[in-house]
Amino acid sequence: MSDLDLLTQSLARSVKHWRAVRGFTLDVLAARAGVSRGMLIQIEQARTNPSLGTVVKIGDALGVSITTLLDYAQGPRVRVVPAEQAVRLWRTDAGSYNLLLAGAEAPGPLEMWQWRLMPGEHSDSDPHPAGTVELLHVTEGELTLTVDGAEYRVSAGASASFEANTPHTYGNTGDTPMRMIMAVSVPPVR
Repeated sequence: MSDLDLLTQSLARSVKHWRAVRGFTLDVLAARAGVSRGMLIQIEQARTNPSLGTVVKIGDALGVSITTLLDYAQGPRVRVVPAEQAVRLWRTDAGSYNLLLAGAEAPGPLEMWQWRLMPGEHSDSDPHPAGTVELLHVTEGELTLTVDGAEYRVSAGASASFEANTPHTYGNTGDTPMRMIMAVSVPPVR
């Protein structure tokens, strides 16, 4: 079985599990996530490999991290994620990527990411639920962070935090690769 098949099956089990835990019908989850009922059925039956955006919307609607959705069997309180098991969810031909390093529920989803953006590339993000906070630390190059239309420069060694309930973009307008570590905290579903 391929890694993609394993992820698809894990996602199917997790979405079913967390939908049941939350007491959501397919229609309720579809409305909360802004995803069609048919898409949710395909995901829960492991018949499709949804986009990252769809997985994020479902995780946000369920109040769980992407890590939790892709790891249906919760282990002990300490979870070590070997480097080769980090999940790459986005990449470009030029060499930009993001890497989900670890995640937890604390009390809402908490994720830690590694990003690399090549010169001239960017990644847009839709607004997250109200109360979502992102913290980032640039380790190499310079990040051009745009939040709700306002642009901020974050140089190597600098950090930033922001409320992520508005559109935001991570960009590299420089001429060297940019690397950063980012944490995303989403409030629990009430």
